[in-house]
Amino acid sequence: MKKSILIIALLSISFLHSQAHSHLSAKPLSFPDIPGYKSLKTDLHIHTVFSDGYVWPNIRVMEALRDNLDAISLTEHLEYQPHLDDIPHPDRNRSYTIALEEAKEHDLLIVHGSEITRSAPMGHNNAVFIKDANPILQDKAEDAFAEAKKQGAFVFWNHPAWHNQAPQGNPILSDFQKERIKKGELHGIEVINSVDYAQESLALALEHHLTIMGTSDIHGLINWDYTEKGNQRPITLVFAKERSITSLQEALFAGRTVAIYNDLLVGKSEFLVPLLKASITVEKASYVKNTQVLELELKNVTSSDLQFQNESEYSFYDSSPVFEIKTGETKKVSIKTLVQKDEITLKLKAIGCFTAPNTQPIIQWAIKTK
Repeated sequence: MKKSILIIALLSISFLHSQAHSHLSAKPLSFPDIPGYKSLKTDLHIHTVFSDGYVWPNIRVMEALRDNLDAISLTEHLEYQPHLDDIPHPDRNRSYTIALEEAKEHDLLIVHGSEITRSAPMGHNNAVFIKDANPILQDKAEDAFAEAKKQGAFVFWNHPAWHNQAPQGNPILSDFQKERIKKGELHGIEVINSVDYAQESLALALEHHLTIMGTSDIHGLINWDYTEKGNQRPITLVFAKERSITSLQEALFAGRTVAIYNDLLVGKSEFLVPLLKASITVEKASYVKNTQVLELELKNVTSSDLQFQNESEYSFYDSSPVFEIKTGETKKVSIKTLVQKDEITLKLKAIGCFTAPNTQPIIQWAIKTK
């Protein structure tokens, strides 16, 4: 017990130390709303000392607040409990209870969740929006999934391309998963887990109508695993009707998501395209005096660096057709329209963004000139 308390204390000191050194912190996550929906920043795959993580639940709340998240879920392994001798907790809801208490003083949604942990072909799966984790702890995986469904849980398949489950690195949809989908017991799939993106998982999501998910699957400190390495934590951006647990749950079941890690954005076209369109604002559109060269100023209002390739009918005057707009940056580009126009359509392919395997969306802006 003393050893575990010491570890927790040291990690807490490390967290506070990292807070004091703000130059190490990544920019707080920020993405615009899209028409009709609020864009909620979520991480629904997180661990603490109440399974195989290394921090106390309140640290997870503090990290989420620093990263400007809207919602998190502490999804402890129900079956895998390596710290149980040092931190005995017969109640599998304990982690959630501590986080919920910490979050009372802050503007952060805490989603009740747990992880159902099995070897392949059943794999690891998170059940979120549960009511009680204890009855989900079952000997048979089928019974665990049935109980999660009974509680109205949204269930998603974790790291399906993980080499411990899929030695070739490609996810394999087993008969077990197919049966869970058929019974309405499996609703989503991680296409981004930690630093890994699997386009094969995206293909499965599209084929089987599974919600596209991105998570940190954090065990240590966010600073250790992401920030100090120059990365942001992976998240699922959920497009909800309002900022609430109920609305968040409805949106996930409806599949309104985009998975994000740094400058990688993955989602269905109907959500990714309006997100990217809202992510770039046109600050200026005017012709150079006595020319037909149109100068544009494009601002990236997100926390992700975004890369584009010109797909317009007009060529660029003074820059490469492939360019990057860093977070918060305003990029100047000049376009040769040959004759002055009152309005143009700017078409850019979003490089590093995917609506399907190897498929990058083209975003259009109708721009009035001055």
